[in-house]
Amino acid sequence: MVFYRFILALTASTLLLTACSTQKKPATEALAAVESSLAALKDDAAKYAPDGLKGIESTLGMLKDSLAKKDYKTVLAGTPQLSQAVDSLKVAIAAGKERAESALVEWNSLSADVPPLVEAIQSRVDILSKSRKLPKNVSSDAFESAKSGLESMKTTWGEATAAFASGDSSTAADKAREVKAKGEEVLQKLGMTPG
Repeated sequence: MVFYRFILALTASTLLLTACSTQKKPATEALAAVESSLAALKDDAAKYAPDGLKGIESTLGMLKDSLAKKDYKTVLAGTPQLSQAVDSLKVAIAAGKERAESALVEWNSLSADVPPLVEAIQSRVDILSKSRKLPKNVSSDAFESAKSGLESMKTTWGEATAAFASGDSSTAADKAREVKAKGEEVLQKLGMTPG
């Protein structure tokens, strides 16, 4: 009876080892394939879809840990989903690139419009500051508000140009749009008509 139990235990452990060893190669290959496809996207993903990249890298790290612990079943179960996540990341990168290109076009337009707007407002503020009396259509409160609005515009424009210089055309376009909108508001306070 003891002999049969020994044989049964030996057979079970042999089957378990065989099952593990047959899963090692496919698990290792599946994980390597996902890792390879992710490596090809990493730079673009970091720029255009950083949140998606972080999630995938986290899952990849967990699956690598499972592989190191010889938990091949978990690796084989997790790699198809991870592979799908990498495919979704490709779509997110393409969308991010499209948004960046659109923002670049908008930035190019706004970077031509905004500096002359700021200069016109600065010129008007300078003239009114030297004047003894404000025009009838400009109250002293409106003039003070226009001056602080101009300073805000300059600060935001500086942030926009810095964002563009660092390669972030989306933020640059957002801030430039903000400056233009503020400029139109300031023009009205100064009794000027938007051009």
